[in-house]
Amino acid sequence: MEIVLVILIGLAVGSFLNVVIYRTRSQKKITGRSECRFCGKLVRWSDNIPVISSLLLRARCRNCQKFFGWQYALVELGTALIFLELYFKFGLNSTFGFLTVLSSFLILIFVYDFRWSLIPDHFSLPAVIVAIGYQFSLKTDFQDVLVAALIGGGFFAVQYALSRGRWIGSGDIRLGLLMGIILGWQMLLVALFIAYLAGALIGLIMMAAKRKKLKSEIPFGTFLTAATFVSLLWGQGILDWYLNFLNF
Repeated sequence: MEIVLVILIGLAVGSFLNVVIYRTRSQKKITGRSECRFCGKLVRWSDNIPVISSLLLRARCRNCQKFFGWQYALVELGTALIFLELYFKFGLNSTFGFLTVLSSFLILIFVYDFRWSLIPDHFSLPAVIVAIGYQFSLKTDFQDVLVAALIGGGFFAVQYALSRGRWIGSGDIRLGLLMGIILGWQMLLVALFIAYLAGALIGLIMMAAKRKKLKSEIPFGTFLTAATFVSLLWGQGILDWYLNFLNF
């Protein structure tokens, strides 16, 4: 029964995150009924059921038949799966509660940066506050949190200063700060390793497919948020495997 509840909550939260993403982009209020972004018609409640409505409508508006994309269903399903994995790892407790909120912010950053190569401060800064609360709930030493935050934020701040904003955006600095607070310095290093490795591999693949050029920009916040999820859930296992590999 708890598993079903977690899935339903994840689907509902994912649906809300879709609203936040698009209304943030269009600078509209978060409140109010959903409407088609093409024809402006209000979406009936039966067409607002997470995942199912997108499948039944084939990701098209019932009124104007414009294709609104599969992002809605993917975000809803992805949020539910992440919540489910957090439940399996931590159970239903305060840690699960904090991490579902933090995961929601990370999903917002992931999708927004992927779509528009931008990390809004009103996603990352509230997430920093929640992350600090999360660490205090775990009774983590404040100095450890501060060190991890300085490493995460400082790492990107140095790159930003050296490149004068050409290599990375200022939003990556706040995201690095957030990653450090959530993960701690050890898992932060694991996340950075994963993000840069994945970014390099995807970049090479896209250049080989002639989708990107060497100087093309890649939304790196997408890789950083994905790497944060991986490190949060499986980082210690990855680190142990790597250290054992070095020792042969």
